[in-house]
Amino acid sequence: MVWIPGGTFLMGSDKHYPEEAPAHKVRVDGFWMDAYLVTNADFAAFVEATGYVTVAERTPKAEDYPGALPHMLVPGSMTFRKPKKRVDMRNHYNWWVWTPGANWRHPYGPDTSIEGRERHPVVHVAYEDVEAYLAWAGKTLPTEAEWEFAARGGLEGKEFAWGDELTPGGQYLANFWQGEFPYVNHKLDGYEGTSPVGAFPPNGYGLFDMIGNVWEWTCDWYQAGHTPSRTCCAVNNPRGGARERSYDPAQPDVRIPRRVLKGGSHLCAENYCRRYRPAARMPQAIDTGTNHIGFRGIVRVQAPTTLTSF
Repeated sequence: MVWIPGGTFLMGSDKHYPEEAPAHKVRVDGFWMDAYLVTNADFAAFVEATGYVTVAERTPKAEDYPGALPHMLVPGSMTFRKPKKRVDMRNHYNWWVWTPGANWRHPYGPDTSIEGRERHPVVHVAYEDVEAYLAWAGKTLPTEAEWEFAARGGLEGKEFAWGDELTPGGQYLANFWQGEFPYVNHKLDGYEGTSPVGAFPPNGYGLFDMIGNVWEWTCDWYQAGHTPSRTCCAVNNPRGGARERSYDPAQPDVRIPRRVLKGGSHLCAENYCRRYRPAARMPQAIDTGTNHIGFRGIVRVQAPTTLTSF
């Protein structure tokens, strides 16, 4: 872990997606943060020690998913499937597929594995899985503000974690999609899919993969924009109205609350989901992981006498 000094910063953005606005000043206290995303090897050690079974490995209950077809109520998760041609970009089911047997051990389905991918970030982890791992590790999730402050690496108001230019000097500093999403990826950054943690340079605080690779869970309930009345999960009352406001209004019959994801992923592209930026944010239902969502932990303690890592 590395020490993230506290401070005041400009959170959000008024120049990009509406849910990032308004930009506003926020202060956070110092904390320790994992330098790397939690990897497959890390998560395997947790499962071996505890016998934990992830949400994707359990059979869904019919009462939790009104209207779901019976054949869909099997253990599995959502996976990305690259189409072979241009598709209607208004329908994300043109590239997202419910895949029986997909889970953290089998990221693209039962015939795939994590062998040789021990240093890749663990994926297909629902919010409950993340909480269980972090409790075992003696850590917790960052708030959205803590995560964004850390991702900026000490740079105030910059578009990316390293400055205002996406590829300074032609160098790719994060794992994101190059080409026309979702069917052409030129892999100019060297990867299609996830990359091993630490494959790209760290930010100013010594944190790796804060941008791209996989989205990261935070503990804040999602709301479409930054509002002064927003209830922060870890600092204020976790059972306030923020949870109720986090439900997806497009699915009134499925009352599954949503948390904030940060950082973008290897599926973010110039022509779609340009969210490989510290200010970017996305809602995610707490019962669902996919093959582009991971996490890292923090520890909130008093500032050390010297700013070293441990």
